[in-house]
Amino acid sequence: MAKVKSAFFCQNCGAQSPKWIGKCPSCGEWNTYVEEVIQAETKSTNSFSAAAEKPTLISEVENNPAPRIPMPGKELSRVLGGGLVPGSLTLFGGEPGIGKSTLLLQIALAAKNLRVLYISGEESQEQLNMRARRIGIKNQECYVLTETLIQNIFQQAEAMKPQLLVIDSIQTLYTSHIDSSPGSISQVRQCTADLMRYAKTTNVPVFIIGHITKDGSIAGPKVLEHMVDTVLQFEGDTHHLYRLLRTTKNRFGSTNELGIYEMTGAGLREVSNPSEVLITAREEPVSGVAIAAVTEGARPLLIETQALVSSAVYGTPQRSSTGYDLRRLSMMLAVLEKRCGFRLGAKDVFLNIAGGIKVEDPATDLAIVTAILSSSEEIPVSPKFCFAAEIGLSGEIRPVNRIDQRIAEAEKMGFEQIFISRYNKKAIPEKTTIKVVTVGKMEEFFSKVFG
Repeated sequence: MAKVKSAFFCQNCGAQSPKWIGKCPSCGEWNTYVEEVIQAETKSTNSFSAAAEKPTLISEVENNPAPRIPMPGKELSRVLGGGLVPGSLTLFGGEPGIGKSTLLLQIALAAKNLRVLYISGEESQEQLNMRARRIGIKNQECYVLTETLIQNIFQQAEAMKPQLLVIDSIQTLYTSHIDSSPGSISQVRQCTADLMRYAKTTNVPVFIIGHITKDGSIAGPKVLEHMVDTVLQFEGDTHHLYRLLRTTKNRFGSTNELGIYEMTGAGLREVSNPSEVLITAREEPVSGVAIAAVTEGARPLLIETQALVSSAVYGTPQRSSTGYDLRRLSMMLAVLEKRCGFRLGAKDVFLNIAGGIKVEDPATDLAIVTAILSSSEEIPVSPKFCFAAEIGLSGEIRPVNRIDQRIAEAEKMGFEQIFISRYNKKAIPEKTTIKVVTVGKMEEFFSKVFG
């Protein structure tokens, strides 16, 4: 009988050590090492066997890519880059209760032309049936299986031959070839490797649901995100209705796409026009609010930036930002102080991006500066104005890309004026009903907005 030995693994990054150590030398986290039993086996630990292939010249590889599988709903297809690639492995992460299982079960029930096998290690078949009836069953070939042993899962998959496999969740699976508990570093890594081998050899796309840790990263070894083809992150506040689907890794498309859903009693509803959701309808203008025209991937959005500037109560002024980079906010305040003469160094500045989304588009700069000055001077900005430009350190207003899409989105939403950089003049559409105001310096911009 083979000798049984143990090793210590970091629960954060998956690093291995022959003994317990307090601080991980790889990721720097404390008290993350746990002991796992490793049994040396003479046989292969692969749960899914595949025939060995011979090396081939890259010039002789056949160029016949399979067409993408269309997903029910436009939001998921947009985030995936136009549909699901056959043989791809997609990792789906998110906080507990955010709606990961609901969304994937809803997709499995709505895929009318696909034979789907939904594996659940967390819920019984009765629980899945209750949720499915609430969502609505449209796909008559959606099968559910409550199993956690991966050898049994592959046995059922080989007999049934599904066209889409959904795993809920990877932390509940285990293989009999490794003597450790489900959810451990070794089990998660081995089960994911077996699922990846199954997807590549059978050309069946696989969705994997993954839990996340308290700091927001996907639980398990960091190598898990390197093994899969696509990593989707489901974000949102459980106290609000709206959920955001982002791509953090995609080997077959862009990583800048964004999908928006609304949680309802009958499942998740796609939000086709997110600009209406992210902008608050007000009867009269208020100070400290400005609308920015941003893009998430190829999708233009209009978002509401809110700022509050007040006298500092304590000795050191506070700088707080929600949904926006705090360092970039400090840079904007420094530009206003140095280049424009506004004294904000002794005031508290709070910034919020409405709707609970995070924005990284530099075109938000002009709207943020407008909201800060509007709150500082108590001068409301017209709700029919929107802004799309970047601000440089010298105080100039710089151009941004895809300005024609931003103008078209603002025109569709009924805005009357949009402020952009004068260096974007060439990209302005010829036929537009919205008034496009071009500015080059901050002083010129202030005079046109605040008078």
